Amino acid sequence: MATYLISDLHLDESRPNITRAFFDFLKGPAAGAEALYILGDFFEVWIGDDDDAPLIEEVARQLRTYSDSGPSLYLMHGNRDFLMGEDFARRCGATLLPDPSLVELAGHPVLLMHGDSLCTRDQEYMTFRQQARNPLWQQGLLAKSLEERRQIAAQIRATSKSMNSLKAEDIMDVTPEEVVKVMESHNTQTLIHGHTHRPDRHALTANGQAAERIVLGDWGALAWCIRADENGLSLEQWPIEP
Repeated sequence: MATYLISDLHLDESRPNITRAFFDFLKGPAAGAEALYILGDFFEVWIGDDDDAPLIEEVARQLRTYSDSGPSLYLMHGNRDFLMGEDFARRCGATLLPDPSLVELAGHPVLLMHGDSLCTRDQEYMTFRQQARNPLWQQGLLAKSLEERRQIAAQIRATSKSMNSLKAEDIMDVTPEEVVKVMESHNTQTLIHGHTHRPDRHALTANGQAAERIVLGDWGALAWCIRADENGLSLEQWPIEP
């Protein structure tokens, strides 16, 4: 049985083809899997588990059907959906994973992350990330009405898009030294993450040995996943219909 990993679908009402592609993935390649890991930025924005948007209701229903059919389902926070909580996970039949998490895949320990915490050269974002992960800040935000939260989320997204357009490409990618530091602190030779939207397989050295960082792609013109089975880890892609 295979295990699948995906990230950065950025599900949103404005992109129904991505949602359809995800549901097809659940019923196709991922059907009968041992487990499915969703490593953050599953949704384009998350304003709280009490959001009553039809998209969220349908995704929760589809995931519950999927997890009830047998596969284990795991969710990890991303920088877009860091407010996702236990209530939504329970509705989906999923387990919320901390970032990072060390799991066994293809017979080897593999470190799973969303990837944003590795981008330490983007100091502006790292400052915001520290604030956004503060439980008191989150409680204050979640205490606001749904409409207020929708407006705040829209403002944050607009500001982020504007600021990112001015940043150098390398600033928004991972910091190589941070990658090695995190891998060595977890004593692993394999790291899987998303976030950067730069799918690839990178060879490096960690713990004095050959190591690998595998980056998941975001879903847009293409869908991306990693398949883990007895043959190892494979980074796979396929087209998404407009």
